[in-house]
Amino acid sequence: MIEAVGLTKRYGDKTAVYNLSFQVRPGAVTGFLGPNGSGKSTTMRMILGLDNPTAGHVTIGGYPYRRLPNAPRQVGALLDAKAVHGGRSARNHLLSLAQLAGIPARRVDEVLGVVGLQDVAGRRSKGFSLGMGQRLGIAAALLGDPQVLLFDEPVNGLDPEGIHWVRNLMKSLAAEGRTVFVSSHLMSEMALTADHLIVIGRGQLLADMSVKDFIAANSAGFARVRTPDTEPQLREKLAGALTEAGGHVLPEQDGALRVTGLPLPRISDVAHASDVRLWELSPHQASLEEAYMRMTQGAVDYRSTADQKAGLQQPLPPGAQPPMPVPGQGQSGWYAPPPPQQAAPGPYGASADPGAAPANPYAQPAAQAPQEAPASQAPAPQPAVAPAPPQAPAQPPAPAQPPAPAAAPQDAAPAAPTKPEEAR
Repeated sequence: MIEAVGLTKRYGDKTAVYNLSFQVRPGAVTGFLGPNGSGKSTTMRMILGLDNPTAGHVTIGGYPYRRLPNAPRQVGALLDAKAVHGGRSARNHLLSLAQLAGIPARRVDEVLGVVGLQDVAGRRSKGFSLGMGQRLGIAAALLGDPQVLLFDEPVNGLDPEGIHWVRNLMKSLAAEGRTVFVSSHLMSEMALTADHLIVIGRGQLLADMSVKDFIAANSAGFARVRTPDTEPQLREKLAGALTEAGGHVLPEQDGALRVTGLPLPRISDVAHASDVRLWELSPHQASLEEAYMRMTQGAVDYRSTADQKAGLQQPLPPGAQPPMPVPGQGQSGWYAPPPPQQAAPGPYGASADPGAAPANPYAQPAAQAPQEAPASQAPAPQPAVAPAPPQAPAQPPAPAQPPAPAAAPQDAAPAAPTKPEEAR
């Protein structure tokens, strides 16, 4: 078991980790999540004794890593897949690690087979792709058959088959009673792999709970309701009845309704009492990505801004439509729509928050407004990008050529090109 108590790490005036306490228990895959710069890698380095904490402590099986006897046999880790001597073959790299830890050489061939690199064991690692390097790093972590394993972004660079293999490997290791601690930014993969989550932001603990509890605590489920498309008046009638019943209704782009605040049986009763036929009534459970975005949106350090390219855009070709703007992007608290909404981002896909009602939810022409407005303004940017400015950069080469004629009279060779002059 890994246990951190009051773990703090400062680099000068910057605090990377602050008062972080958690436990990673055996028998489960524990996901370690957080935005870039939140302190995940620093925490893992302190677990492995690569960085000394400013305050607090972290132990593995009750002992600091540096006090573990023959630590490679008890703890395996993949923090940087590129930490390999490029001139060594995959087998020689693992063999050197095995000899340092007193591990039999036959174990090298075993782990090469486990990660699928047995056919390239004699190749130098500098020629490996990113995915092959990840497999070699996983092989090094498994070399001592340890009871505690730490992986930082283990599926980075792997193809779908490799990701599926890593997922099953993590689960099988945890099923054997080992402690598995995995850091990743792939929410969809964590949802399929992890049993427990530890989430940090700006070096502090945000959540320490199961995946199921984390999603339930940081997202709002909703019901998806659809009425006959041939009778749009029924949709309006049902929306009004559900609102009167205490529900919050938002329209979907495909004509369905997103209802929060009412359970499915209550929605069915309201529809029946209103004499409205339903084509669909289904529950929607928020994804791990949606819950993660809600939890960490206030702890993100690196946010993109709007591209200020006014006057730099080329005019659109005749008949082309400008791209649809993403509603809400760039505003405080905005985040991308959750994966279950596969349609293009729209006014109702950005959030399931009951308090985020659109200004005009039922006006159908609103979906066309963003397209018509830029179209009417399309001629406006053309004066700013007149034919003259693009040609202006093409004229400077003329002044750049006089040095050649100037140098030509000195050499009494007026027809000589500029290259001999540059050579001198």
